[in-house]
Amino acid sequence: MGPRGDAAALRSLPAVHELAARLDAPHVLAVTAARSAIDEYRAALLAGEPGGGNVEARARELLLTLEQPSLRRVINATGVILHTNLGRAPLAASARDAVARAAEGYTNLELDLESGERGSRHAHVERVLRELSWAEAAMVVNNGAGAVLLAAAALAGPGRAIVVARGQLVEIGGGFRIPEVIAQSGARLIEVGTTNRTHLSDYERALNVHDDVAAIMRVHQSNFRTVGFVEEVPVEALCELGVPVIDDIGSGWLAGGIAVDEPLITDSVAAGAALVCCSGDKLLGGPQAGLIVGRRETVAAARRHPLARALRIDKLSLAALEATLRLYRDPARALAEIPTLAMLAADESTLADRAERLATGIGERATVVRAAGKVGGGALPLLELEGPVVALDGDPDELARALRGSDPPVIARIVDGRVLLDPRTIDEAEVPLVIAALAG
Repeated sequence: MGPRGDAAALRSLPAVHELAARLDAPHVLAVTAARSAIDEYRAALLAGEPGGGNVEARARELLLTLEQPSLRRVINATGVILHTNLGRAPLAASARDAVARAAEGYTNLELDLESGERGSRHAHVERVLRELSWAEAAMVVNNGAGAVLLAAAALAGPGRAIVVARGQLVEIGGGFRIPEVIAQSGARLIEVGTTNRTHLSDYERALNVHDDVAAIMRVHQSNFRTVGFVEEVPVEALCELGVPVIDDIGSGWLAGGIAVDEPLITDSVAAGAALVCCSGDKLLGGPQAGLIVGRRETVAAARRHPLARALRIDKLSLAALEATLRLYRDPARALAEIPTLAMLAADESTLADRAERLATGIGERATVVRAAGKVGGGALPLLELEGPVVALDGDPDELARALRGSDPPVIARIVDGRVLLDPRTIDEAEVPLVIAALAG
């Protein structure tokens, strides 16, 4: 198209207010869709691309997108149980119900119903956390990183030091690095040992040389493992050194009945750690939260610290966490009802049956093969969850894009040039939705 054609096409574009008036939508949405559609066509014309098409039709397409909520439920077909990009742990039915109840109206979030006086939001989970962890006291904050930061600030802070093994100065994810967390707490970091080996004598030497040590921090290598010529000091030995120990165990493993290579909250408490920190939305299987359990006086110090208010948990997450923790009172019920645990423990026959039903419903393009999924979320990095999956023939990028565009979106993974659908992370109720997405 020549310059005159470009100019004519540009002049033919409607004004924003004119196009918005033809759209059946609230004014703000109509104007946004109209402006975006006109801007797209104008940019294409100025770039020398051929004109044509219907700017009003494009505005209506954009309007449909704008009317969709940004945060949407998706179907996780990746086989990664705790997929950080997908919100990590799905909640148990009782936890979802608890969130709905808390959202319906007012709650006794910080009210003692017996006395009528102001209460503590921590009270709603402290008792059950103490039962499950055997700790003297407990509190919760809004995430695991916040729990570690608060623990460091409460036990050390400005003018004091925290000792950490070099092999535990890790980056967990999203730029969350232990040295920077300690720096933000105001404490000074003292590194001991080497990357692969740290001995008890390294800690003892640091305590003898430095008189400002307020705590020792042990950090679990959640998202990686060091193997080979390695050594680290167990938390039991650290707790015998006479200095408070902050034990960041990462994933919040409470369950029995499943053999996994993760530290148990109860073991750290029994060892005598002053504060044990972990996440609520990893292996615990609850909402995003940071759990802190430990000695009565150290938990009280964390509660009193000014950071505790900045990091406090909201009522909806608190409701979900309480309901999730209550399930752990009956381990068999927790294993059956908490989705994270159920997916971890899923047996071969269940997965095979689900994979076959998916493949049959999808049709000729689907084949059942074997592949390995992951726990994800910075937990159990070496564990391979092998099992049956459904492989799809066709252009993998096009298929994955089409699945993301379905309603609800289906998120798959591509391995060796094929789209894989993993039944481990697809709920029973989602099987017909995945089939329908591919049929469309």
